[in-house]
Amino acid sequence: MAGKLIGIVIVVSALVAGAALYYLQIYGFYTEISDQDAPPVELVSRATQSPERISYSALKAIDADSSPIRFRACFSTDLTPATLEKTYTKSEADEPRNAPKWFDCFDAAAIAEELNAGTATAFLGQKNIHFGVDRIVAITQDGRGYIWHELNDCGEKAYDGTIVGEECPKRE
Repeated sequence: MAGKLIGIVIVVSALVAGAALYYLQIYGFYTEISDQDAPPVELVSRATQSPERISYSALKAIDADSSPIRFRACFSTDLTPATLEKTYTKSEADEPRNAPKWFDCFDAAAIAEELNAGTATAFLGQKNIHFGVDRIVAITQDGRGYIWHELNDCGEKAYDGTIVGEECPKRE
């Protein structure tokens, strides 16, 4: 009898812990960012190497304090990738990180397909927005825009244990 009771307690504890872990990863750490608190949509200028604001509307964003790569956003713009390529720095990013399913405007697989098909272009939004993390902005030919954070070379080295060289900025 005592063995069954202990088994039941272990199984129930595991189920509760699993449900809590799922909730925290999918919902708990994320917060929706209101329009007034959301950062502006910016792209890095080829001329100045500094971020510059572009025109946009209908920005929806989420973020989490638990990780610098959890930021995701969707927006609309009247600018085309062809116009932006003349002025702003392109990014090699071609596969955005997944967003929680409840943040339905951001479909990482569909964005990756558009980037690979050439119907969307990825731009550098800001270099080292957090140590080792760049902000990437992808814009489609029909004016849909997506933002996510991606580890850069310094971030990949720092987080996998490789020695970070002098070319990386100092960590704050």
